[in-house]
Amino acid sequence: MEKWSIQVKDVLSRDLFQHAVVAAGKNGLNREIKWTHILESGDMESFINGGELILTTGSGVKFDSPEGLHHLDKLRNKNVAGICIELGTHVKEIAPEIIQYGNDHDLPFIIFNEIVKFVDITQDLHTVIINHHHHMLSQLYRFSEKFNELSLLPNGTLTILKELYGYFYVPVLFVPLDSKTYYYPPNMKEQTQLMKTQIKHVKKPNPYTSYKLDKEDYTIFPVKGLGHTWGYLCLQIAPDTLDKFSFSIIDRAALAIAQIMLRNKTIEERKQNQEEEIVRKMLKGKELDGSEIQKILPSPAKNLSYRLFLIDTNTYNVTNKEDNWEEAKLQQAMIIRSLFRKNGFIPAVSVGRNETAVIAAFYKQKNAPKDTTRFTEIINELKHMQQKDIFNTNPYTFGISNIHLDYAASPISYKEAKDVILIQNANLIETYFYEEIGVYRILIELYNSNKLEAYVQDYLGALLQYDKKMKTDLLSTLSVYLKCMGSKKETANKLFIVRQTLYHRLEKIEVLLRTNLTEPINRQAIELALSAYYLLNWASLDEAYPNIKEL
Repeated sequence: MEKWSIQVKDVLSRDLFQHAVVAAGKNGLNREIKWTHILESGDMESFINGGELILTTGSGVKFDSPEGLHHLDKLRNKNVAGICIELGTHVKEIAPEIIQYGNDHDLPFIIFNEIVKFVDITQDLHTVIINHHHHMLSQLYRFSEKFNELSLLPNGTLTILKELYGYFYVPVLFVPLDSKTYYYPPNMKEQTQLMKTQIKHVKKPNPYTSYKLDKEDYTIFPVKGLGHTWGYLCLQIAPDTLDKFSFSIIDRAALAIAQIMLRNKTIEERKQNQEEEIVRKMLKGKELDGSEIQKILPSPAKNLSYRLFLIDTNTYNVTNKEDNWEEAKLQQAMIIRSLFRKNGFIPAVSVGRNETAVIAAFYKQKNAPKDTTRFTEIINELKHMQQKDIFNTNPYTFGISNIHLDYAASPISYKEAKDVILIQNANLIETYFYEEIGVYRILIELYNSNKLEAYVQDYLGALLQYDKKMKTDLLSTLSVYLKCMGSKKETANKLFIVRQTLYHRLEKIEVLLRTNLTEPINRQAIELALSAYYLLNWASLDEAYPNIKEL
């Protein structure tokens, strides 16, 4: 690693310092020299900023007496690089207390035992400092150009890490927050995983600070883009061993990696937008040729099936005001896609503010777990993510369509999944799958044809009117009785009434409905009417289930 600063020990090799002697502070010879000053005033600390090499004959400070110590305190607090003193004119020798002070505080005292031209020293050192700065800027420009070139390569992030390793000779890791990690040299895989775990446990890691990992110091540098931190570049080196130009090199590498990530995100966004557009067209039944669909889903085959997996966020007519919606949408799509692939599906994803649709294709395999089992596992994982507020949405419900073979049936699968969500939101049946909603498949169709209310009135109208007029609840008694499969004992226990009261209620119900509840056909018709009644009275279907008649 090239040394980017000029230190006190470097100037001692200059011709003008051939006869100079380090009288004190030898442990401070690594102090950086940023400039030089010729100063003779007693309050010389008011003329300096820090990092200067002071040239003086000692006319303003009594270096030959302990009285000069309070001036040295002021200079040390200003963080001067060192003090060069010409002996003979004003100072014959340096007081022992001054020497001891320099040794105690690692403040170098350089003694000239003969007259020297300070103007020549300043000219020489300023030339060296300026040339060195120019060299550093040239090197930084070269590194920037190199990193930009590497960022355009197919595996640009890894090649940038190799370049950093070639310069610093320490292991280098890149830990993105939402994609795979990179590291160099190759034997750093285990440490990379440990660092990723450590960073995830810290909500906002402090950049440019030291982190311990396996007793090694790591300095982390944020990789940022579009106002967000996308990951961390980590070097196995303590931050106090890096100078500002080393930090500049690493920052330029981080910038190049951020450019790679930005390009990748742009490509991902385009792919996601294209996928989303195709999925929405499929669900709306718009005409698409096979080549368009095959951009996101496999070609039809005898052993290929699919279901539509719908996630409803219960936020109808609510405008999402997030400024970063596009990025949040992309992140959600990546998480969902990864989750479905992990469970053996080939997903096509469309993420919306109110609902997310996934056309989940899968091949039938003899030894593979049942598809309903895998879908249930996905739901459990999504619920776990919801608890951790990963999607930052309101509570959501799930609906899964029947199995279909032809992509042309996508609009049907969409309606089926919406039907399941309707039934779930109404708390009528606990199921995620369309084939398990039973009689409600028929009832929703009756609602669409405006026949549902008429059917309820035909079979339950008299009972409903009586309950309303007399402020009774015979409807609930009927519902519990039918759910208990006609068991009077079980019904009475569930209603917390004596059996004689139940007999009286059932007799009244049969009179009102003009039917015998023990007749199978009558019982089936009333059970259907009860289900229809609860569906209609859960809430206004037009509000709870927008455009239900258009689906």
